[in-house]
Amino acid sequence: MTVPVPVPVTSDRDLTYDVVVVGSGAAGLAAAVTARLRGLTVLVVEKTDKYGGSTALSGGAIWVPGNLHLDRAGLADTYDKARAYLDATVGDRVPAARKDAYLAHGPRMVEEFHERTEIRFMYTPGYPDYFPEAQGGMAQGRSIEPCIVDLKRLGKAGRTMRRAGLPTYGLTMTSYDFRFLNMVGRTWAGRRTSLKVGARAVGALVTGRTLLSLGEALIARMRLSLDRLGGDLWLSAPLTGLVTDAAGRVTGVRITRAGREVTVAARGGVVLASGGFSHDQALREKHLPHPTSTAWTHASEGQTGDALRCGEELGAATDLLDRVWGAPSVCPPGERPFFLVADRGIPGMVIVDGAGERYADEALPYHAFVDRMYAADRPEARTVPSWLILDARSKARYLFAGLFPGQPFPKRWSESGFLKKADTVEELARLIGAPGLPAAIDRFNGHAERGVDEDFGRGNSVHDRYYGDPTLANPNLAPIDKGPFYAVPVHPGDIGTKGGLVTDGDGRVLREDGGPIPGLYASGNCSAAVMGETYPGPGATIGPAMAFSWAAVNAIAAGLGRGPRAAG
Repeated sequence: MTVPVPVPVTSDRDLTYDVVVVGSGAAGLAAAVTARLRGLTVLVVEKTDKYGGSTALSGGAIWVPGNLHLDRAGLADTYDKARAYLDATVGDRVPAARKDAYLAHGPRMVEEFHERTEIRFMYTPGYPDYFPEAQGGMAQGRSIEPCIVDLKRLGKAGRTMRRAGLPTYGLTMTSYDFRFLNMVGRTWAGRRTSLKVGARAVGALVTGRTLLSLGEALIARMRLSLDRLGGDLWLSAPLTGLVTDAAGRVTGVRITRAGREVTVAARGGVVLASGGFSHDQALREKHLPHPTSTAWTHASEGQTGDALRCGEELGAATDLLDRVWGAPSVCPPGERPFFLVADRGIPGMVIVDGAGERYADEALPYHAFVDRMYAADRPEARTVPSWLILDARSKARYLFAGLFPGQPFPKRWSESGFLKKADTVEELARLIGAPGLPAAIDRFNGHAERGVDEDFGRGNSVHDRYYGDPTLANPNLAPIDKGPFYAVPVHPGDIGTKGGLVTDGDGRVLREDGGPIPGLYASGNCSAAVMGETYPGPGATIGPAMAFSWAAVNAIAAGLGRGPRAAG
């Protein structure tokens, strides 16, 4: 653990910045980078002893319609097409002005960061929107992901970056790589990708580089940009309150640093970007569907609703507090949850309720699957938790829960009772107390043999097929008929809560009457999501977090008389 550095003796001027940002994930760092691009002084305060927030633990993709990388790929995305898609997915749950603001801010943010910073993205070919068949949806997708970067470029700053600790066994892979590696035992594309990723690892070893991808790469690139532009970042500096003047304008923050309270003034404004309340069980119990648990979240530590409480104390409006960015997860005892993304698209697998019955297309977008878990939950057939059933053939063919094809399940999973294993489906049904399982498997196997899921349409959507097996007639269906058979519990995890402070199109925090709280802005998961109750595509969390931070600081800069192309 990093020991906080004692606060030096400073003058009042030293504790005054144009912009103070609370939180150091993509939302916070985007605000800070934008501030420096506008020539504003900026301080980022981070609650924990690591910067990067939940972004560092994520896939790092952003979903920004109409961005320059999509144009270069020749996808012909348009504002009207993207607007139609948001209308079809988000609907009127979010004001039209906020949707319009996102579609306007997002591409401009991506372009400026590409031109003026170290923040670089690349298009992820073929990763579809999560509802590609909806009006305006794109089967080729709108997602872009960060380019690989060497951690050593950060120097000492790299030591305090939050690390994801993903089970990649020393390999650096993009999300595009992973799609093919997932089929390493089934396709030549998978084998070629394994050689490419292996060669990348050897090259890094020979040259002494520490290569980062996904969310780690995004945070590293943002921190590198901030350091080169000259912004400040304090770790172990939790927010304790907001400072206001007699007129109710937010003029700074109170934080704890090195054991004492410090007040930092903000001439232009404060941007709250500190994440949601995933790690506060009391707030979860108050707002989220039941049952709920902090043990199921993938959000970074420290996200206990600090920004939410501070905003509410000033009369801020809130919305969507009952929603999370859903992430179906397996949660082995004593271990971090594992997010089931591609794992729910592989053939030879089903997810059933406590009675042993299927209740959804297992390959649904993860957010939608969690919604379905709660909607289907009932006393006589609980879906929280559900059971994921897998046979030996699929275990041998595909990646599952971070394990390579054929790699044995950890012994501790069986010893703890977390993993159930049986030679027959009937025996497995007895082990998990699900009497309907044999009949459900028989019915599913009939669907698999015909290549059509007559109950839930698994494999009908382009989204389903993205992580499926292209060597099969239906990439998502294969019989479950080769023992031994396995079962693991699945919980409705999350990558963060999505409700919070209501903001306008420029990130201003609004009161219940719709008026702004002067000097206060919010973005990311401490604000109410522009995506409403849904999740339109890969990166629909981080994209808006960055775009509304960019917009918020532009509004602050305008108030301070600084133009959009000010020197950093």
